[in-house]
Amino acid sequence: MSKRRPVTPLRLLRTPPWAEQEPSWRGASPALIRAATERAAARPSGGWVVLAASREVRPGKAFGRTVAGRELVAWRDAAGALHVGPGACPHLGAALCDAPVHDGQLICRWHGLALGAGGRPGWSPLPAHDDGVLAWVRLDDLLAPGESPTGAPVLGPRPPAEGSFAAVATVIGRCEPQDVVANRLDPWHGAWFHPYSFASLRVLDAPSPGVTEAEDRFLVEVSFRVAGRIGVPVHAAFSCPEPRTVTMEIVDGEGTGSVVETHATPLGPGPDGAPRTAVIEAVVAYSDRGGFAQVAKVGGALRPLVRATAARLWKDDIAYAERRYTVRTR
Repeated sequence: MSKRRPVTPLRLLRTPPWAEQEPSWRGASPALIRAATERAAARPSGGWVVLAASREVRPGKAFGRTVAGRELVAWRDAAGALHVGPGACPHLGAALCDAPVHDGQLICRWHGLALGAGGRPGWSPLPAHDDGVLAWVRLDDLLAPGESPTGAPVLGPRPPAEGSFAAVATVIGRCEPQDVVANRLDPWHGAWFHPYSFASLRVLDAPSPGVTEAEDRFLVEVSFRVAGRIGVPVHAAFSCPEPRTVTMEIVDGEGTGSVVETHATPLGPGPDGAPRTAVIEAVVAYSDRGGFAQVAKVGGALRPLVRATAARLWKDDIAYAERRYTVRTR
């Protein structure tokens, strides 16, 4: 006989006061977290890096961002295809981030030079990819020694696009991508550093030295707080498909298959000379419950709420990553 599914995933959380919960510092071994971060850094990226949320690159409007010290501009052609190129006009160097898009081409506001997917002498578009949630660009100078570029980015697990709901938040910090990755590969801090969002967190399994690719993940039991003492218990797995991405996938419980992808995009030095990194986090939610399809249909109303929740978490987590960078480089 199959197990009957609960009518609601909500549960009453019976958790001790914050200061009386079980300390997690013994499990959060610095050597273990460092080794997991180094294994992630050694994985191939194919040269790809997340530029922005797909929705940020809108038809008829250019989008600009500096990535790894390179000024870039993204736009869509008449068919909606994503293109990315250098962010300076080859004529006299005008910024293209605010260039109008006409007939699928960027039009420089200084002198009207049209720049399209075919490029022109001194200005060549870069490989771009739109996965439906995120816009990517390939920068071959980000390839590791001996690594070859690939035709598409390396993606982790995702639920079916049909019936999913996606929202993307971006936060910028004074740190490097490895500091963001290390933050996400420390699941032990969840209930201590984010008690407003997580409760009853236990790390069930952590990768040991010599772990295989398939086993290189953290398995966590945790309850996501909905309101006060009401929460949703799940099992989640944290893994790194490529050097600058950590994927948290719900592997058991409500929303199985849903993911939170944390992408760390190097921007370049800030005014103080220290590095800046954009944390671009995509929440791709999914449920096979009948009512969830209706939730996905009103995604436009829900996205600001999801982005605000992610931004609150990353207000804390970017402080963690920035502090790690300071301590590491002191």
